[in-house]
Amino acid sequence: MTQHTTLITGVTTGMGRALALDLAPRGGTLLLHGRNAERLEAVAAETRAAGPGTTVRTYLADLSDLDQVRAMAARIRAAEPHLDGLVHNAVAGGGSRPLTRELSSQGHELRFAVNHLAPYALTRALLPLLTASAPARVVNVASIGQEAVDFDDVMLERGYEGLRAYCRSKLAMIMATFELAAELEDTGVTVNALHPAHLMDTPAVRAYGLTPVTTTEEGVRPTVRLLLDPELAGVTGRYFDRFTDARAHEQAYDAEARERLMRLTHELTERAWLPDPA
Repeated sequence: MTQHTTLITGVTTGMGRALALDLAPRGGTLLLHGRNAERLEAVAAETRAAGPGTTVRTYLADLSDLDQVRAMAARIRAAEPHLDGLVHNAVAGGGSRPLTRELSSQGHELRFAVNHLAPYALTRALLPLLTASAPARVVNVASIGQEAVDFDDVMLERGYEGLRAYCRSKLAMIMATFELAAELEDTGVTVNALHPAHLMDTPAVRAYGLTPVTTTEEGVRPTVRLLLDPELAGVTGRYFDRFTDARAHEQAYDAEARERLMRLTHELTERAWLPDPA
């Protein structure tokens, strides 16, 4: 992996931090994203200590704001000559007040925005760099918790509950994974999604009031496999339950539903991934 450059979102806590520390001794360049500057720099220092031969750079942005996603992507395109791997790990979980509906900066339901719109917009904005670096891999950290998207109430304005919103957003992420993988089939860029581990010991799990049953390190192993395993070169458009090529929620295989989701996704994110006019 010596020459690899990998961007990981959401490194300041949970699996993101564990993933950065796991990749650090392998060399190459790690681009670490977070939304809290102090915590981001602390994890960057840990990562540099864990891999003295690894180059570590940080990128600050709040993924609940698509304008910040756009600005971060522009900074990455300007500064980084190469991008071999992109791991979308940042997450908005069920929340500590799950009956309180929260909104993103653009007024979208927060979990849909952070878990689906932001990673899609960031991937789109970085596609020129990814395709120029091909072979490259995009890994979307999804969840086994999935619920069908209701196209009559995508933003869950009725009967809101945080975990339901989370499960819908993660299915949306998987549906977008399948669509983008098909679009990029001949580019050398692969796109896959996975459920890394069940109820890892993360702040998001604990905030919702759930009891963790696995460590973040358990989630790191299948995620790193999707990112680096030579045997998975060329594998794209799949959903993995840890190490197993699995089947997602049935809606993910509904072509009409995927088309509706992508039309909406493009409408909501297009400004975030289109280049600035000359």
